[in-house]
Amino acid sequence: MYAERMGHLPPYLFARIDEMKAAKIRQGVDVIDLGVGDPDLPTPEHIVHSLCTAARDPANHHYPSYAGMAEYREAVSTWYRNRFGVELDPAKEIVALMGSKDGIAHVPEAFVNPGDYVLSPSPGYPVYQTSTLFAEGKIHEMPLLEENDFLPVFDDIPATVAGKAKLMFLNYPNNPTSAITRPGFFEEAIEFAREHDIVIVHDNAYSEIAYDGYQAPSFLETDGAADVGIEMHSLSKTYNMTGWRIGMACGNADILAGLGRVKTNVDSGVFNAVQHAAITALTGPQTCITDACTVYQERRDILVKGLRDLGFEVKPPKATFYVWMAVDDCMKFATRMLDEAGIVVTPGIGFGKGGDGYVRFALTRSSERIGEAIERMRGLDL
Repeated sequence: MYAERMGHLPPYLFARIDEMKAAKIRQGVDVIDLGVGDPDLPTPEHIVHSLCTAARDPANHHYPSYAGMAEYREAVSTWYRNRFGVELDPAKEIVALMGSKDGIAHVPEAFVNPGDYVLSPSPGYPVYQTSTLFAEGKIHEMPLLEENDFLPVFDDIPATVAGKAKLMFLNYPNNPTSAITRPGFFEEAIEFAREHDIVIVHDNAYSEIAYDGYQAPSFLETDGAADVGIEMHSLSKTYNMTGWRIGMACGNADILAGLGRVKTNVDSGVFNAVQHAAITALTGPQTCITDACTVYQERRDILVKGLRDLGFEVKPPKATFYVWMAVDDCMKFATRMLDEAGIVVTPGIGFGKGGDGYVRFALTRSSERIGEAIERMRGLDL
């Protein structure tokens, strides 16, 4: 019944986790879900109010612009200037997205021919690989190893692969490892992309979730970045707007034109009322971000201390709301956590071969629930 390409798709990990979680809940288990990274904090009220006002305006009830409202793209441009010092032309260098996942899912269709390689981090966000498979490209996994600070080593990519590669996904701050970049890394990536004529797509969805004074950079801050690539960004994590489906792709105008051409053929853009709310988020008070990071940092500290007390070696992340931890067998560990303690964690193998031997905890539950999870784990022989 299904097309052959469907047989090449791995099961979407988070959907399977949801099924397992639901089964436990039906059994009466009080499940603590530290799996999927969906913020539990509410969208700030001033953003919600903006949506309600815009939704009542009949002018917003029609098809939106494919590229996004001019006012929204202006707001993105201003936000990038204020936050990163990056100048963007709103007319040519910004495209509205239904969340960064939207852009990631569609960009290979614009640049990858059947048989072309896409360089994908492993572990990495699963959509990097599934979008490649839909475009009938080949995946080359770039291992993110702890000894390399979870950064890919471009010299390790075989010349035969690099010569046939059309696209490279990067993601820092990183999901799932929570790793951050080091000085010079983006310069290395740009040099590699220029040498092999590769488009870089940097997924920067977690840049605003940071701790201990760290501020994540934009890929587009680096000289030459806009010559070879684009950056996907999202309001999902920054403003607790995962369900709103609003984000942006920024950077090289020609690359964005290719992505935009795909999107005009498969969707009708972002609801204007949501774009108005996004403008309010980007141009309004940013204290909501600081407040959210304070909450996540408290949760991070509770979880890291608890895991260390249990004998695990854990580094407190500087960014994202994830804690990445080495274990002997990630599937066995995750299964035991759910079956014996009613705790959902994500096995690293679900993010690619490079995630084997790790699990990911999401800081998207209250400090009290995280503390309770630690107490439950004390009762297990881990």
